Amino acid sequence: MTDREPPRRRVPAPARPARNGRPAASRRPNPGPRRPRPAPVKAPAALRLGSPRPRLRMVSLGLTLVLIAFVVRLLQVQAVDASAYAAKAEQHRYVEHVLAAERGGITDRSGVALATSVDAYDITADPTMFRSADTADTAAAKNSTAPVVPRDAPEQAAALLAPILGMDADVVAKKLRTPRTRYVLLARRQTPQVWKQIKDLKSTLSEKADREKSASVIAGVFADPSSKRVYPNGDLAAGILGWVNADGKGGGGIEQQLNKDLAGKPGKIKYAQSGGRQVPTAGSNEQPAVPGSEIELTIDRDIQWAAQKAITDQVKKSGADRGYVMVQDTRTGEVLAMANAPGFDPNDLSQANSTAMGNAALQDAYEPGSTAKVMSMAAVLEENAATPDTHVTVPNRLHRGDRLFQDDIDHATWHLTLNGVLAKSSNIGTILAAGQLGKTQPQANQVLSSYLRKFGIGRPTGLGFPGETPGILAPADKWSTSQQYTIPFGQGFSINAMQAASVYSTIANGGVRVEPTLVRGTKGPDGRFTPAPRPEENRVVSAKTAKKVAQMLESVVDDEEGTGAKARIPGYRVAGKTGTANRVDPDTGRYKGYTSSFAGFAPADKPRVTVYCAIQNATKGSYFGGQICGPIYKQVMEFALKTLQVPPTGAAPARLPVSYQP
Repeated sequence: MTDREPPRRRVPAPARPARNGRPAASRRPNPGPRRPRPAPVKAPAALRLGSPRPRLRMVSLGLTLVLIAFVVRLLQVQAVDASAYAAKAEQHRYVEHVLAAERGGITDRSGVALATSVDAYDITADPTMFRSADTADTAAAKNSTAPVVPRDAPEQAAALLAPILGMDADVVAKKLRTPRTRYVLLARRQTPQVWKQIKDLKSTLSEKADREKSASVIAGVFADPSSKRVYPNGDLAAGILGWVNADGKGGGGIEQQLNKDLAGKPGKIKYAQSGGRQVPTAGSNEQPAVPGSEIELTIDRDIQWAAQKAITDQVKKSGADRGYVMVQDTRTGEVLAMANAPGFDPNDLSQANSTAMGNAALQDAYEPGSTAKVMSMAAVLEENAATPDTHVTVPNRLHRGDRLFQDDIDHATWHLTLNGVLAKSSNIGTILAAGQLGKTQPQANQVLSSYLRKFGIGRPTGLGFPGETPGILAPADKWSTSQQYTIPFGQGFSINAMQAASVYSTIANGGVRVEPTLVRGTKGPDGRFTPAPRPEENRVVSAKTAKKVAQMLESVVDDEEGTGAKARIPGYRVAGKTGTANRVDPDTGRYKGYTSSFAGFAPADKPRVTVYCAIQNATKGSYFGGQICGPIYKQVMEFALKTLQVPPTGAAPARLPVSYQP
């Protein structure tokens, strides 16, 4: 038996390397009891460097978050809460205010003040300074470190300010709550005393607020320097002067007519402000205001006073609607007085009657009546149709056209001279005389119409006064049948008081009409006086005719048969004419009542002053012009002659014949 090889022992294979850090699975052993294996020995871990990418990601993320925060904040500032930050920044921005120009004064011919301006203040407020943080619509306002303004700050401020300003507290509070503005006007042109009261109150409340670390409820109230119009003489010449309205502009009269010259040129100032107060160290840019010019009128204050008193007293005594007196220098055309009654006080328009706030002497159009006969007589004399001695037979009634004419009284047939026709104020005699101006009535109408227009009827006086009426005078070829005969004695056309006075000044000035003037000149901010342009002059009738008419007008006053005896002035030769016309009621357009008037000049032989008076609708006592206006003429003329130091001439009157023996 061959030798057998001993049986071979199976030796376990070495363990496989671990995969993924885990020991490899061993082969399943032969069936049999499992023996416990020794725990594998772990190899020490190798040292490895960390990757930089995570750190870069973290840095990038951080920077991105920072940029996002900036963008969000930028959007908040410029979009979401833009108004809040704009409002906060606005407290430090530059503001611009208008500097009111001082309004020029108005004086009489001697430099006496008729209208002037005094210091005043416009009380203003900044509504944003009356809003509390919890009512503000912005985050910035709520986060402000400024003292907290009470929610009812406007009401508290209004309760304090209203009694001082003389206003209703609710009105003031409403203004203080005005949204989206930093400026509201509480009250215009308050006196320095009013602003001092407010300043003292602000100071007291400010000290209290500092102690209590709170906000003053009227810290947002300020004042802008302004001026207030004052009329030292009250209602004297108010119709001429007019008034200044709430906006500081002329509302009537000279104040309106010459507003541009009087107002001057406003200036402006721009400065930095904080919390409603100017920052002194930030500087300012100021354009000074240019004061207005001073206006010197032709009016004489003393003569104006005399005229105004006389007409006011007579209007009351006669129970009349109104009246006016004109006083004019016959040589220069300058208006020395222009009085209206009733009048008004421009210092207190709240008490004024709206119907009295104009200048009725220039704005009323009315039929003049017999004072217009002087133009018819001047035309007849200038056309050589008659002389003062021409005989005129005046019947009790005269039939012309479709009407039967009469004089103011029934009478037997009068045998008058042309001078007597004017002295006795005969309507019939005037119709007969004017009929001699042409071969036919239409021709006579054309001639008379041309003279009326030369005297200034139916056209502006030249004053350029606001609201002035040019009167009404139809073209001659449009005159109705009745107008052909009523116009010669002053009915059928209308005038204003200045036109009526100018007619008599034309006769007094030797037949030359000088355009009326109210302004003598202006004095600019530099103090230089600039005279007004010379008025226009036009010859209406010859000096010879004017002298004859003046002599005829003397008969009206001086002759015992004249109608103007109450206008006589001892020592002076007086020329004048009475007038009593049917009056058209402006409310109904129908005749109602009378226009009573008197016009004339003195001294008759060397004229210096013209006075015209008219009273509308006298209801008490007489309504005849010679009876109620004649005395006014005398009173005003005497005063004017003394004021101007006009002596009597001492010459004897002509005393032309009034009647003749047939």
